[in-house]
Amino acid sequence: MTLLIYIFFGFLIASAGSITPSFLNLTVVKFSLRNGKKAAFYLIGGYATVLFFQANIGAYLASILMKNSEYITLIQKIGTGILFLLSINFFRLYFTKKIIKEKQEIPKSKAYLHGIIMSSLNTIAVPFYFTAISLLIGLKYFEYSLLNAFFFSIGSTIGSFTLYSLYAIVAEKIEHKLTYIATKMDFILGCLTGLVGLGNLIYLVSQ
Repeated sequence: MTLLIYIFFGFLIASAGSITPSFLNLTVVKFSLRNGKKAAFYLIGGYATVLFFQANIGAYLASILMKNSEYITLIQKIGTGILFLLSINFFRLYFTKKIIKEKQEIPKSKAYLHGIIMSSLNTIAVPFYFTAISLLIGLKYFEYSLLNAFFFSIGSTIGSFTLYSLYAIVAEKIEHKLTYIATKMDFILGCLTGLVGLGNLIYLVSQ
C-alpha cells in the first residue's frame, strides 16, 4: 500500500509540473499538429524516459541533503543567488527582441530521440523534484530508499506522460492560447524566481 502512495505522489507532482506552459508543452502541441498524434506520443515517450531518471536524481539529492542539515543554509545561500540570476535571465529573455525561427519538420522515426534530447535540456526538472521531495520528507510523507524512489519515479513517469498526452490530443484547441501564454512565461518566471529569491534572502538575513 505504501508503494502505491509513492506512485500517487510521483503522479501528482509530475502532473503539477507538466501542466504549466513550457517549451516542452508547446513542442508537443506543434509536433502533434505537424506530424500527428502518434508521432507526438513517441516524443512524449522520450520526455517521460528522461523524467524517470530526473525524478530519481531529485529524490536521491533530497535524501542526502535532508540528512545533512549543516549544508542546508549553504545550499539556501547558493540557491538564492541562482534564483536572482535566473530572474534576471528570464527578464532579459522577455525584453530582448525575439527572432522568429522557421519551423523544422522532424521525422516520426526520430521523435523519441528528439524527446529525450529536449527533456534533457530541461534543467528545471531535477531542482523541481528535489524541492518537492524535500517537502515530502520534511512532512514525513516520504522515506528514501531505492525501491521507494523507483516507484515514485514510475508515478512521475505516468503523470508526465498523461499530461503531455492530453496536450497532444487537444492540440488544435489550445495551440493559440498556449502560444500566447508561452510568450509571457519568461516574464512570469522572472517575477516568480525573483519573489522566491527575495523571500529566501529575507529569511537568511533574519536568522
